[in-house]
Amino acid sequence: MQLKKTLTGLICAIGVMALAFAAPVQAADIDKIHFLIPGGAGGGWDGTARGTGEALTKAGIVGSATYENMSGGGGGKAIAYMIETAAKRGNTLMVNSTPIVIRSLQKVFPQSFRDLTPVAGTIGDYAAFVVNTSSTLKTFGDLAAAYKANPKKVSIGGGSVAGGMDHLVAAMVMKGVGANPMQVKYIPYDAGGKAMAGLLSGEIKALSTGFGEAIEMAKQGQVRILCVTAAKRLAEAKDVPTCEESGSRGAQFVNWRGFFGPPGLSDAKKNAYIAAFTKMYKTPEWEKVRARNGWVNIFNPGDKFVAFLEEQEKVIGGLMKELGFLK
Repeated sequence: MQLKKTLTGLICAIGVMALAFAAPVQAADIDKIHFLIPGGAGGGWDGTARGTGEALTKAGIVGSATYENMSGGGGGKAIAYMIETAAKRGNTLMVNSTPIVIRSLQKVFPQSFRDLTPVAGTIGDYAAFVVNTSSTLKTFGDLAAAYKANPKKVSIGGGSVAGGMDHLVAAMVMKGVGANPMQVKYIPYDAGGKAMAGLLSGEIKALSTGFGEAIEMAKQGQVRILCVTAAKRLAEAKDVPTCEESGSRGAQFVNWRGFFGPPGLSDAKKNAYIAAFTKMYKTPEWEKVRARNGWVNIFNPGDKFVAFLEEQEKVIGGLMKELGFLK
């Protein structure tokens, strides 16, 4: 009798387990995304792609995410890959930002955003000026004073090519304090991670970079953020002044970041990506990533993204001419 009860219980347990395993699992909206990153590890593009992939997969919106860093040609190598090869893979999105506009205007590479399929602009990241915690430059005022005294002695690094975004921001901010923007001694690095390493090793005096790339290092006490190019102080770093309140007039700048598909991407596929990003914004997984990096939610999907890029091309082109970066 006892044996019969035991067998009956065992059979019931197996049945319950079978039902549990047979229960339908909520399928991801998109099976997989391969993120192509046009620069090295540790930079803003790298962090944006990996943070976005983290949120999408942890929220169950995307089944799996893979990442590929492809440096070269100021981002041109990755763009060429998207045009020539990525369409065959069918699941590749390239992360990019303001430099795709800047470098296209400078003819660093022959392509522009028009040669790809703009999917969506997803975030904004303010620029920041950063020094090593051991630096004698305690404030942005100190940096500006040192620059005015002798710009040749104030090397400012960045994770973009000479004449690129980090260089452009440095020139803009120095112009805002009444200094000559064309005298910036700019040291280019391949991506923000290497530029940060250059700052920590003492190769450069200061770093022009994204706030999101600097905030964690600042929290760890390795660097000091002198100012940010926001209109007002950021909630993630209320003790850090804006560059404008530190004396640089008009020093406001936000670098958008977003994603592009290969040319010829179908409307159905593009709309599926847009729907995934739209859904992502409402998840706690995304908010955790966003807050950790100090990003701003700036969502421009599809045609709105194209219109935004066309307008930025006009604005950035005018600024570059004003600062002497374009004829």
